[in-house]
Amino acid sequence: MDRIKDSFARQGLMQTLGAELSAIAEGRVVITAPITPAASQQHGFAHAGMTFALGDSAAGYSALTLMPEGAEVLTAEMKINLLAPADGVRLIATGEVVKPGRKLVVVRATVETETADGTRKPVAILQGTMVPVIPKSG
Repeated sequence: MDRIKDSFARQGLMQTLGAELSAIAEGRVVITAPITPAASQQHGFAHAGMTFALGDSAAGYSALTLMPEGAEVLTAEMKINLLAPADGVRLIATGEVVKPGRKLVVVRATVETETADGTRKPVAILQGTMVPVIPKSG
């Protein structure tokens, strides 16, 4: 899964958030990131934008694991339901493929917050559609 790691390493936002690929499997990717003051909102919780970004990336990379070599992935649409404030020390986003396809891939992601003692709770669920893209050489 080197191509997933290589693609992830090119994402400036994930680098800015301190995000890491924690697991890669066929149709499933886990991304984690610390909740820092730079990624918080006015109440000290992780900003919903961070939650969305991690969930979207985890879902997108789960789709890419099933695409042919040389393909890339773009989000066509993504819905998020925020379930609770993200008040832990890190976020854990698990993306999974619901239905693979040649032109559209339906995905979902669950984002959890983890506290200092290791307790986790879900803070968001996302569902969306990814589109395979074959970059043009030139």
